[in-house]
Amino acid sequence: MEFLPAQADTLNDILRWRRDVRHFRTDPVAEPVIDRLQGAMDMAPSVGNSRPWRVLRVMDPGKRAAVREIFERCNHEAAAGYDDATKAEYVRLKLAGLGDAPVHLAVFIDTIPAEGRGFGRRTMPEPLQFSTVMAIHTLWLAARTENMGLGWVSILEPAAVQSLFDVPRSWVFTGYLCLGHAEFADDRPLLHRAGWQCDTPTHWQVY
Repeated sequence: MEFLPAQADTLNDILRWRRDVRHFRTDPVAEPVIDRLQGAMDMAPSVGNSRPWRVLRVMDPGKRAAVREIFERCNHEAAAGYDDATKAEYVRLKLAGLGDAPVHLAVFIDTIPAEGRGFGRRTMPEPLQFSTVMAIHTLWLAARTENMGLGWVSILEPAAVQSLFDVPRSWVFTGYLCLGHAEFADDRPLLHRAGWQCDTPTHWQVY
């Protein structure tokens, strides 16, 4: 399979327009779209083909409310750690779309998956985590091709989330994802627009 320049341009557009979305419309996501996104996520690479990601689709209103409570507590604690000037900037940011996003996904890593039979992680177990993050990134890009956005909520206490969902002890919380149609389109990251943090140059060093 050889890709054409136009397809490379399309991929570049998808990468440029991928956003960590916090502002969602509340209209539901059609089930065939959910199925396609799950299929795309399943194509993500993983160490030894271990496929360690475990995804819970959170539809119960009580569970969603509990996640939001954990977020509010952790967000308050995070704000308290800044000096007054920075705290004022921080509290103005909208950091999650938990109240509006129609689809909520809790993603975990199975640290002892039978799949893969330990291949590629005897000296470095971390690739299990990397594989799960790759799966999330794959989902993120696939969502954009469906003209939707995804937000990764990381301001959460892992132990509290794991306890809330009563997952197996071998599962480690990775992230809570909000998925849906973005309230507005913007190719400029919100943290750039808010003046919190712009991109800094990165360089490939030569040895």
